[in-house]
Amino acid sequence: MLAWGAFFLYIAATFAAFGYLFSKDARASRAMLTLLGAGLALHVLSFLAHVAAFWAYPENRFFLPLTSFFGALSYMSLALAAAFFIVEGQNRLGILGAFVLPWAAGALGAAVIFANPDAAPLAQPLRSYGLNFHPMLLMTAYAAFANAFGVGVALLIQEAQIKSRKPTELCYRLPSLDELDALNGKNDAWSYPVLVAGHGMGFVWAYVDWGRVWTSDPKMILALVTAAVYGVFLWMRYGAGRRGRRTVYVSLLGFASVLITFFGAELFSGRHVFMGGPR
Repeated sequence: MLAWGAFFLYIAATFAAFGYLFSKDARASRAMLTLLGAGLALHVLSFLAHVAAFWAYPENRFFLPLTSFFGALSYMSLALAAAFFIVEGQNRLGILGAFVLPWAAGALGAAVIFANPDAAPLAQPLRSYGLNFHPMLLMTAYAAFANAFGVGVALLIQEAQIKSRKPTELCYRLPSLDELDALNGKNDAWSYPVLVAGHGMGFVWAYVDWGRVWTSDPKMILALVTAAVYGVFLWMRYGAGRRGRRTVYVSLLGFASVLITFFGAELFSGRHVFMGGPR
C-alpha cells in the first residue's frame, strides 16, 4: 500500500511537472515538489517495510532486499526521485521534472504492477556483504544517469527550438543551453565514480565467491560497455572540451546501454537474473 501510494504521488508530481512545462505557473512547480516530497516519504517507508519483511528470515538479516525485480526497481526509483528532489531543491529549475519524473514513476510502477514483492530466503552464495554494495551502488548510478538523460533530452529540445525559425514559448521556459549542458555533464561526472565503484565491488565479490574476477557472463560484458560509453562521454566533455549535441548523444547512448544492461540480465545472463530472487 505504501508503494502504491508513492507511485500515485509520483504520477501526480509528473502531471504537475508537465503543467509547469506548459504554463510556467509557479504553483504547479511548488505542487510538483510537494507531491514528490510526499511520495518520497511514503517510498522510504515502503522500502523500510520491505526490509523488515526481508529480515523476517534469519538468514537475510542485515542484507538489503535487492535480489528481485521489485527490490531493484523500487530502490532505483527511490534513488532517482531522491536525486531529482535534491537537484531541484538546489537549482529550482522546475521544468526539468517533466523530463525526469516519468522515469521515477515508471520504475516504481513496473515494480508494483509487474513484480512480485514477496520476500524469500537468500541462497547461500548471496549471503555476502557484497550484496549490500554491488547492486546498491549500480542502482544509484543508474538513477543518476536517468536524471542526466532527462536533462539531455531537454537540451536537444531547447537546441531545436533555438534553431527553429519559429520557436515556441517552450524555448523561453527551458533553461539555457549552457545551463543544461553543465548540468548534464555534472550529473554524469558525479555518477561515473559510483558506477565504477559498483563494478569494482562486483569484481571483488566474484573473486571471493567464484575464485575469479571475470566469467564472460553477458551481464558483465554489457556493464563494461556501459562504463566505456560514459567514459567516452566524460573524455569528450572534459578531456577534449567538446560540448553540445554530439556529447549529449553519447550520454543518451550511455543511458540506452544502462537499460539494456539492467533488463538484459533477464534475457541473456545465467548468474545475474536478479540473483535468483522472486519476480
